[in-house]
Amino acid sequence: MFMKDEFKVKQLAALERQIFDFLGFQWAPILGNFLQIIVVILGLFGTIQFRPRYIVVYTVWTALWVTWNVFIICFYLEVGGLSKETDLMTFNISMHRSWWREHGPGCIRRVVRPSAPGILDDYSYVSVTGCIIDFQYLEVIHSAIQILLSVSSSFLLYLDPGSPFACSLLLLGLSVLKGGCSS
Repeated sequence: MFMKDEFKVKQLAALERQIFDFLGFQWAPILGNFLQIIVVILGLFGTIQFRPRYIVVYTVWTALWVTWNVFIICFYLEVGGLSKETDLMTFNISMHRSWWREHGPGCIRRVVRPSAPGILDDYSYVSVTGCIIDFQYLEVIHSAIQILLSVSSSFLLYLDPGSPFACSLLLLGLSVLKGGCSS
């Protein structure tokens, strides 16, 4: 029961993040979120059906998912020469940015039409003021939640000696658990 609930929470968190990344046309995170949803389903299937290979894939993906989220945190906090102003998250296909940039809590969005001649009528500059929390911190919070969910669920499942997850790792020689598995 605990495992199913933990996987449901991870699915909902990934789905929520997927929605906001779609709204901002953030293609790199969309791809990552899609893979996360697929692998969480695979991990759930692996634990319920007691499939050690699926659980190993899930475990490896969890490490990659944590690494990806650490990268996103570094990206939005501009650590190590990264800049949130680049088109890296959109694969350099578009000028879209985080949806939270213009729609964060308390943000007042004003569209300013350019007055210079020769500029297309549909081109506009968006001015955003009054945000309670800057968009980059919202993105960092999202990534931190993903990291916490991934690490905590894996850690808790790993420590439960009766779980199929821990038993599969034990069978593969990846666990330090001593004792029998109840299946």
